[in-house]
Amino acid sequence: MHHLTDFPRVLFVVSLILLWLSAQAGVSLRKWTRPLEGEEREDFNIVLTATLTLLGLIIGFSFSMATGRYDQRKNYEAIEANVIGTEYVRAGLLSSEDAATVQDLLKKYLTQRVLFYTARREQQLSQIVAEAGQLQRQMWSVVQSAATAKPSPVTALVASGMNEVLDSEGYTQAAWENRIPTQAWSLMISIAVCCCLLMGLGVRRKRVVLLTVLPFVLSIAFLLIADIDSPRRGVIRVRPENLKRLSQSLRVR
Repeated sequence: MHHLTDFPRVLFVVSLILLWLSAQAGVSLRKWTRPLEGEEREDFNIVLTATLTLLGLIIGFSFSMATGRYDQRKNYEAIEANVIGTEYVRAGLLSSEDAATVQDLLKKYLTQRVLFYTARREQQLSQIVAEAGQLQRQMWSVVQSAATAKPSPVTALVASGMNEVLDSEGYTQAAWENRIPTQAWSLMISIAVCCCLLMGLGVRRKRVVLLTVLPFVLSIAFLLIADIDSPRRGVIRVRPENLKRLSQSLRVR
């Protein structure tokens, strides 16, 4: 199921319109109330400043959450390339027939893992995950048969490496599904709406530029956070550089 935050550019447009309308609603509401003067104006400024400060903190925390998840996805890509390359070398310790089979399957599996990072359509992604799962079962079957037929520290080492390959894929999948909670987005956007409403309520004169700056800046911040937090549809994405280098090195062998 897709959410609005899965489409950063759409989120930017929607949030800009929503926040701008909130500011305009504040201006309209001001027409029905008497002007703020003296101490009332000072109290209003305190409330507006506190609300903006709270919004800034939440945006900062959300940005930190998004970058942390991005770094996690990037680290798991490097780990996955490392364990696949290590298992490819370990597979050479098996009998010549089993070694050739496992190494050939690992090359095909590596191709699917590269495609996993570059796929953007759900249908294509489902096919990639299904093919990778089938290759995992085939690789484990060969390693399990070799370890059962001739138990030894060598086959145990190969089996352990294959287990790390399978685990790394699961960790990567979990990292890609680890997103900023919807509740956090709802809270952040709600406070942003309140800030724009208060700004419209507090302005002394209706100025289009003044009422547009805050909604535009906040929408840019939401765009950046959503772009980093979106693994597939953002501009800032984890690219499988380590997996591609490994794939090129295995083709040379």
